[in-house]
Amino acid sequence: MRQTTDHTLAGIMGVCVGDALGVPVEFTSRTERVKSPVKTMLGYGTFNQPPGTWSDDSSLTFCLAEALCNGFSPDALAQLHEAIASSFCRWYSEAYWTAHGNVFDIGFTTGIAIRRLQKGVPPIQAGDSDESSNGNGSLMRVLPLAYCHKILNLPELIELTHQVSCLTHAHLRSQIACGIYISIAVCLLQGAEPQSAYAQGIENVQKIYTQTPYSTEISHFQKVFSGNIAALPMDVIKSSGYVIDTLEASLWCFLNSTSYADAVLKAVNLGGDTDTTGAVTGGLAGIYYGLENIPQDWIAQIARKEDIIALARRLEAAIYSSS
Repeated sequence: MRQTTDHTLAGIMGVCVGDALGVPVEFTSRTERVKSPVKTMLGYGTFNQPPGTWSDDSSLTFCLAEALCNGFSPDALAQLHEAIASSFCRWYSEAYWTAHGNVFDIGFTTGIAIRRLQKGVPPIQAGDSDESSNGNGSLMRVLPLAYCHKILNLPELIELTHQVSCLTHAHLRSQIACGIYISIAVCLLQGAEPQSAYAQGIENVQKIYTQTPYSTEISHFQKVFSGNIAALPMDVIKSSGYVIDTLEASLWCFLNSTSYADAVLKAVNLGGDTDTTGAVTGGLAGIYYGLENIPQDWIAQIARKEDIIALARRLEAAIYSSS
């Protein structure tokens, strides 16, 4: 049951905790996770990082949130794009918004795009648009945009979401995945229960995605747009780094859970791209269940916890002052 009004911190911390739970077991198989499931915050493992360490998923989420803190209007989106791009470049080259001052995990497509940004390529032209560039590197970081529903109407928000995806992932498929996720998150922020948020979220963007140019990609989202993804058996749910796999897995975990911990542990224990599935699931679960329902001993171990709390407060203030 929802018990929160602090959706901004809950969602952002939800992303981070889900990410940190998955970092130590990233790239492990589902078979391994079935034999030895993650039950709490662990450390070391894949990247030899201490417990509570978050990855690029959270770093780029925080970079986006910080850019939004500077305030923006629909007439000043170019400046917002530049602010996001600048923050991403600082993360890449200066370890800005990292857990412990080092960048230890970066997606191939994201790396290419940021190097283009560093060379002065305009932000929304930096991301690759070929079909092979549909990793989950934009989906993992877009949650802060959901809070802009207080400033922008839904078509404007979805268009902004597409633009922000294009900084690193410009293919229509990646844009659509991000748009669906944000639409569902907005419904949660407006008070809907999980299944209703899912149903309403996909209905709200269906008109956009059944029109050109997006209609050419709609067949790839059949499971999501069916409205019945929660009913699928686990062996149909994949947990790779492919953006559609991540979207489907995150929705499946969220809709088949009864608490924040249940949702993110289910996500991490799917194996594969555990940090990102955990982060994307954690964003939705954080918004819905609230900060008070994220295990406090997990939050206590999160690196730079106070910085994250301060960032969420700044974002909340910026959105409130702009709305």
